[in-house]
Amino acid sequence: MIAPTFMLRNPSRQILLRRVNRLSRWLTAAAQCDPEAIHDARVATRRLREALPVVAPGRKGRALLKEARRFTRALGPVRELDVALATLAEFGASSAVSRDSIARLRWVIAEERRRLCAGLQRRLEKSDICARGARAAGAVNAHPTPQAVRTLLAEAEARAGRRATRLRGAIDNAAGIYLPDRLHEVRIRVKKLRYAMELMQEVRGGRRRSRVTAAAGFPRSEAARLRVLQQTQEVLGRMHDLEVLIARTRALQGTAVVSGLRLSADIDQLVRQLENECRDLHGKYMSARGHLLAVCEHAEARPKKRQRVSRAA
Repeated sequence: MIAPTFMLRNPSRQILLRRVNRLSRWLTAAAQCDPEAIHDARVATRRLREALPVVAPGRKGRALLKEARRFTRALGPVRELDVALATLAEFGASSAVSRDSIARLRWVIAEERRRLCAGLQRRLEKSDICARGARAAGAVNAHPTPQAVRTLLAEAEARAGRRATRLRGAIDNAAGIYLPDRLHEVRIRVKKLRYAMELMQEVRGGRRRSRVTAAAGFPRSEAARLRVLQQTQEVLGRMHDLEVLIARTRALQGTAVVSGLRLSADIDQLVRQLENECRDLHGKYMSARGHLLAVCEHAEARPKKRQRVSRAA
């Protein structure tokens, strides 16, 4: 599971190796079911997946992409339980929620996590994702022409533009109503656009500044646009985590594990607290919606501008 640590002049290789190295850094601890490592490894797989179609579109890159998807899926269920446990710990510190109900729910979720961790360890130890990463990097041309580098940037910009268009569609579909499934789709699209824009920034090498202007009061710099995406992702991510916990808590009510009128009433109280926070988070999302659409507009504009310049030439 040791990834290569050297860097070459080719931006595609640099980006690919950087992402594989970042993932390899967390693999051992993730296999031991460390919560922080599981989170960081999962994020690393998503960033790797976003980059691969641009920097390594060949057969070996596709094989690595397939393996990275398997990693993301394997880590996801344990990460979901980690978030649920952390959220319950937060609410357990409040006097507004019964500590008995929190303790019972945490016990049930912790037992489920222990079962999942045994399978996760076996799955990660068998993986050859770092070796696949080295092979994919080896298949990338070590000495690209200037035109090839320009093409790489155009592909990264086009990918970010497509991500922005899909995010705009998800925002329109969600409208201003609190619909968890549609807001979850917005969250996924926000995350993908953020990773695509980070990739675009890496391909540029951080040297180029955007000349596409934005309306007054809206994010003007690349860093500001990325902050909008990150903050929105955090708001919608927290909302989704709470919704998942609500569904899990409701499913446990009335079972042998969580039974009795008093405990059921305590859990009802917990669910109301979770729902209240979801509504507050939805209000924050609506406040940021205009800035989010401005980010989409900017990401969509650059590939269109490049096409106009190319046709004029």
